[in-house]
Amino acid sequence: MKNRIQQPNRPQKDVWLYRMIIAAMGITVVAIVVGAIVLASSGDSMPDAIIALGAAAIGGMAGFLVPTHLNR
Repeated sequence: MKNRIQQPNRPQKDVWLYRMIIAAMGITVVAIVVGAIVLASSGDSMPDAIIALGAAAIGGMAGFLVPTHLNR
């Protein structure tokens, strides 16, 4: 009887979901950098919201790419 105790189901890792999230954040970072270069070359200043968006995308990418410990 003891051997028949069911273990809880662990969710499967969806590799494509992580790849899509990282790709979207990477595209956001690249778009922010290109936008910053275009604005700087035209003499305009960067809005603070765009800088915050780029920083959040970089932080999000770092959070997804850091390995997690499964055995706590």
